Amino acid sequence: MVLTGGKPTPTGHATGGTGPARSRERFLQGEPVEAGVRTSILSSWQRSRSLGLSPDQADLPFRDDFDRDARIVRAAVPVLDRLQARFAGSRMNISVADASGTVLLRRFGEASLARSLPAFQRVPGFVFAERVAGTNGIGLALAERQLIRVHGAEHFAERSQRSACRALPVRDPLSGRIEGVLCFGYPSSTEDPELAITIREAAQAIERRLLRQSSARERALLRAYLDTGAATSAGLHHTVGVDELALELHPRDRAVLTEKAAELISRGQRAAAVVSLFDGRRVTLVSRPMRSGSGVEGVAIEAVLPGPAPREPLAVPTQVDVPPGSSGRLAVVTAVPPPRFVPAAAAPGRLPVATLSRHLPDVAHGPFGTVGRVDVADDHPDAPSRTRGLVMVGEPRVGTYALAARRRLELLSEASARIGTTLDVRRTAQELAETAVPRLADFVTIDLPEAVLRGEESADPRTDLHRTVVHGISDDLPFSPVGKQVDFGPTTPQIRCLTSGQAVLEPDLKAAAGWLAQDPEHTERLLTEVHSLIAVPLVARGVILGIASFYRAQDPAPFGDDDRSLGLELASRAALSIDNARRYTRERTMVLTLQRSLLPHDLPDQDAVEIAHRYLPAESDVGGDWYDVIPLSGTRIGLFVGDVVGHGMLSAATMGQLRTAARSFAELDFPPDEVLTHLDNLVGRLDREEPAAGAGVIGATCLYAVYDPTSQQCTMARAGHPPPALVRPDGTVSFPDLPAGPPLGLGGLPFESAEIHLPEGSRLLLYTDGLIEDRHRDVDVVLDQLRGALAHPEQTPEQTCQTVLETVAPAHPCDDIALLVARTHALDPRRIAAWDLPADPARVSEVRAAALRQLADWGLDETAFAAELMLSELVTNAIRHGAGPIRVRLLHGRTLICEVSDASNTAPHLRRAASTDEGGRGLFLVAQLAQSWGTRYLPEGKVIWAECGLDAA
Repeated sequence: MVLTGGKPTPTGHATGGTGPARSRERFLQGEPVEAGVRTSILSSWQRSRSLGLSPDQADLPFRDDFDRDARIVRAAVPVLDRLQARFAGSRMNISVADASGTVLLRRFGEASLARSLPAFQRVPGFVFAERVAGTNGIGLALAERQLIRVHGAEHFAERSQRSACRALPVRDPLSGRIEGVLCFGYPSSTEDPELAITIREAAQAIERRLLRQSSARERALLRAYLDTGAATSAGLHHTVGVDELALELHPRDRAVLTEKAAELISRGQRAAAVVSLFDGRRVTLVSRPMRSGSGVEGVAIEAVLPGPAPREPLAVPTQVDVPPGSSGRLAVVTAVPPPRFVPAAAAPGRLPVATLSRHLPDVAHGPFGTVGRVDVADDHPDAPSRTRGLVMVGEPRVGTYALAARRRLELLSEASARIGTTLDVRRTAQELAETAVPRLADFVTIDLPEAVLRGEESADPRTDLHRTVVHGISDDLPFSPVGKQVDFGPTTPQIRCLTSGQAVLEPDLKAAAGWLAQDPEHTERLLTEVHSLIAVPLVARGVILGIASFYRAQDPAPFGDDDRSLGLELASRAALSIDNARRYTRERTMVLTLQRSLLPHDLPDQDAVEIAHRYLPAESDVGGDWYDVIPLSGTRIGLFVGDVVGHGMLSAATMGQLRTAARSFAELDFPPDEVLTHLDNLVGRLDREEPAAGAGVIGATCLYAVYDPTSQQCTMARAGHPPPALVRPDGTVSFPDLPAGPPLGLGGLPFESAEIHLPEGSRLLLYTDGLIEDRHRDVDVVLDQLRGALAHPEQTPEQTCQTVLETVAPAHPCDDIALLVARTHALDPRRIAAWDLPADPARVSEVRAAALRQLADWGLDETAFAAELMLSELVTNAIRHGAGPIRVRLLHGRTLICEVSDASNTAPHLRRAASTDEGGRGLFLVAQLAQSWGTRYLPEGKVIWAECGLDAA
């Protein structure tokens, strides 16, 4: 029995049984595997099968050309000896393999255990890589690059069914590169959870010994530098200028010098670089390749300063002894700078000599974090005097690791500023790709579910992925194009990373069977360019957002674990930004849907004006801008434009309430100033009734205009809203000076209206402040641009809307824009008939007869009967209940409108007359004959009107 998650799991051969044994049997038979198998094991089985491995395979490859004196061997031998003593008498076998899976060392707790193994497994050299041995500890640890436990039937091969193992990669502490694998093998019946602690401690001990090997090599380089007498052959003048300079260096200058020195070490060749300091001075760094007596090759970096040599030293150097065998002398300034000046924080691998000097008690460090400075007299009196000081020594590979570590930190710092600058899902994904290329990868593809692009969560991201970003150093690679749905197979690194939630590294794509099987034709073309892959899941707040795939092409070195960690960190930061953008997109979509649903969908048919409109939501958030067109009595038209303060759901909902109320007040035929007064009261009431709905007072602005095509007069009033733009038929553009009322919701202040004559063919432009107000532009300049865009009298309202948005609206609006353009028409005077008469009942018949003649002239004989009845009733009521003078008007437009006005403010009321009542049925009769009827109040008196269709009988 093996304990798995606290439950006993039977082990044994893959024949019968339950748990992993039964799952393996079903897997080998091609049946679906139940959920009891760990993801890493199932993925390894799938890879083993795709590689064509057989579970009955008994032989393993054997190599006799492996390095028997490798670094991992020298570091691991003492540790394995101690482990052998610890497990003496047990059936434990301990192995160390290199990074390719070749076993280099073996130890047995019981000597007889070796005799039970096949002959080729008793000695080092056999290969246990997953690609040749299937699922096993060493192979899976290299594939998963983490601590692995494999027991019983979880092994792919039959030969390992009764054993268990734990394996852990061993890394170089400086580079992070996997140097090998430490593996414990034992019978599955002896499973012990404490083995996980033991193997970690043993791996750490091996890694510490690897680090000490590096330190010993660097100490050898330091001694080699001192033994060469480098300064004696350089011919430099004796001075202490380097030390004085170090005491004055700005911390940023010291960091720049240290970084540049590490870069020169990483090149591994003789070179020089000029570094400009913060105060304008310049320091030349010179790299000197060298080799120690033990064969260690490295580079020493010296700082060279030009300048006059003082006649006497500015500080007295102290002579100290160098290590035995050294031929030079070491000069160290007694005035050592404070510890913060020493580059002790340099990343491992930069190896400032200040660090190495701790291992050399007879050597002190100087101001640059150096061992010292060698000064000698110049052999050429005419040569310019210079100062030279040792900065650091190191091996090129270590310098490369140190430089790469700094580059990774810089990239992460840059990513914080570059990724997530907008709340757009696609743009955020593009920013991740642009940040990673070319500093981490040569090509990046990002695949997101269609649901995420819409702001939602995907039910199954594995089946809904769409190529969202393709970015790289060139555009000629055959990646799937943006917008195409991508389907990854179950063994591909992309799906494996989604399943495990971890980054998947494929150092060699030519050996990645699952990736190759995905699309053979496609991948064959890609392999001519790319050679290494990191697939990283984009996960934030527990939501799977997609996959980022990093490809390497030009850099011959494959991706390593440091690259995988860096890719995972970049993807994690980007995923959080993408999730923020997704949530914002979802909310913005909801608000925008609500906003658009509350705006008018279809404008009414009417003849007073020709209308065009636009609504452009802000990029960052949706506000409460709105517009409306309302037919009024007497062929008039009402035009609204408004803006609710703020953004989001509350503003959109408030806008809907405000627009509904505005339409209701307008249809009651209130004049513009009274409509604004009612809206002002409504906004104030909303603010009092819903104080918790949002922070601060609900505010809004509004402009209301009523145009009468019979008189070509337009009455307008505004509440804190920008004035309209008026374009006359000759192209003259003006901004009428309307009384500027307060914004809605302040209360207590009256609104005023103004009346303007609009000749036929004039254009009236109503807009919200998002069109002209922008913190990056001056309002006066924008108004001049608007004036120029409107100065084209030949344009239609649709063309005017388009021109204004293209030339005046900001490229990235931070506020909504509502735009309404109305070109005025005039009602033909021949379609208007009017009569004035005194309040005399005897004159009713005359008006009735004149109206019938006019209807006959208009060709409305079929409408004459209904019109005659309505007109007779309205005139009689005006004479009986109103006051003179009385005016009758007929308007022939889309419908026939009968109007009767008088000087009284008495309002008529429709009522149901009782059977015994002698009167009270007149308005009821009018209501039955007319399509609509109502009352419109004038400054003095009222107008009662009735409208009937032209086909009325």
